[in-house]
Amino acid sequence: MCAAALLLSVTGCGDFLKEYSQDTDYVDSWEDLNELLIGNCYLPQYQSSTLGQANDDNQFFLHFLGDELDENLSTNDDNLMEYDGKERVFGYFTWQARSGQNDSYTGYNTENGNWTQMYKLINVANNIIYSVTKLKQNDNAAQLGKIKVDGEAHFLRAYYYFFLANLYGKAYDPATASSDLAVPIKTSENVEDKSFQRNTVQEVYDLILSDLDIADKELTAYGAQPSKYRSDSVAVHFLKSRVYLYMQNWEMAARYAQKVINEHPTLQNLNALNQKAGILNAASPELIFSMGGNAMPCYTMNYIKSFTITDKIYGLYSDDDLRKSKYIWTNGDFHGYAKTPIIATNLTQEPTDPQYYFYAYYSPTSFNHVDISDKFCFRSAEAYLIKAEAEAYMGHEDAARQALNTLRAQRYAPGTDYAVTATGDDLIKTIRNERERELCLEGQRWFDLRRYRVCQVLPQKETITHHYYYYESRSSSRRTALHTFILQPDDWGWVLPIPQEVLDANNGMKNNERGTRTYSSTAL
Repeated sequence: MCAAALLLSVTGCGDFLKEYSQDTDYVDSWEDLNELLIGNCYLPQYQSSTLGQANDDNQFFLHFLGDELDENLSTNDDNLMEYDGKERVFGYFTWQARSGQNDSYTGYNTENGNWTQMYKLINVANNIIYSVTKLKQNDNAAQLGKIKVDGEAHFLRAYYYFFLANLYGKAYDPATASSDLAVPIKTSENVEDKSFQRNTVQEVYDLILSDLDIADKELTAYGAQPSKYRSDSVAVHFLKSRVYLYMQNWEMAARYAQKVINEHPTLQNLNALNQKAGILNAASPELIFSMGGNAMPCYTMNYIKSFTITDKIYGLYSDDDLRKSKYIWTNGDFHGYAKTPIIATNLTQEPTDPQYYFYAYYSPTSFNHVDISDKFCFRSAEAYLIKAEAEAYMGHEDAARQALNTLRAQRYAPGTDYAVTATGDDLIKTIRNERERELCLEGQRWFDLRRYRVCQVLPQKETITHHYYYYESRSSSRRTALHTFILQPDDWGWVLPIPQEVLDANNGMKNNERGTRTYSSTAL
């Protein structure tokens, strides 16, 4: 009864933060809050039906910002389909001044879906955190339940603010974090009819760490969770290690990464991984926590007007690296995402068939729930990478190589000389490349490229090139023009614009620096 009353008020959508409160008058127990937490504070797990349906995946754009994907150049007319998703990502894929810019430059798509969803989830967490303090249950079981839901709500609020800050704020730079703008902080459960302004990167990170400290204490006291889709103390330690890595607090990043390794050391030996199982599955021994959808099979289908893993990224894998075949499906010059399980029961296409990828990875999961997210997923493999990177920055090269080689031992064919012996800058570069090989299309690359730019140890600034093809018509396979977009190392496009709908609803809110995006054009 209580959960149903709460749900009615959560599902409405209003302007930015103003109408995201809900009535909690009917909350009687921690079980009521637990229902609210499950149904309205965790991201839902399903796959989009098409790339164009952003309501299915409000974080769909994350993979298109970095250097992992480019437009598929396949010219096989047998693969033609009416594919309406390409234009949807145009503004993100080409780093436009407004992310919603359409590809004809005649208008804008909605661009605040991610922002709106994140703040709705944050406000659910705010209400849970507030409501816990008002519960009158005092027996031992109720006390344990209260710290469970409070700990999870603090963890989720921290995670969502971390995600938002790294999209709409600059990468954390210790020298400028106290003045760089991130996103507005709202921790009150009340409806606040006012114009919100942006807090600094430092203020947002301070809230994140404060929330994670509370979550750590409470979820450690609660103990293990029965499901990997619910956060526990290991997930908290994992997120702490990632947050500290981004903050360039190497000592704390290494400390919490080691905590995770101690608590969840298991790695999947890829020699024993069935191709159909995929590294991202609910039974994976590496899985620590996951929530949210996985729409990657919608993006890379080996169809024209879809996308492919770039040759640059594919070229990072050596032939004896098992990830080259077990994380990626290749057909000619097309490289597709292959980290999720193949659940098709009537698959007749052979892996060499150009349409194999569509029927193996996209078709059977369209509209369905998925096991593991392509963006909100914690795996033990990343803990080893965080440990290696942080130790290398501190000059602890033996510890860095040990963590790195522990992972690599599970990723190469038997008899391969996988051990890294590099030192100095070469070791750091090797670790960064290893992150890309291991975490390809798991929502990490754009954030990594941003933080490398301001890293106090071996700063790295990249140039990214994306190609965007125009066609005779939506249903045509004949290309008419190619526009090439380049994101320069010091471009304003490394930070997303605040959605125009948010600026309109909050008088005086400052946008990120914008300019005019140029391109080169080639007639075809």
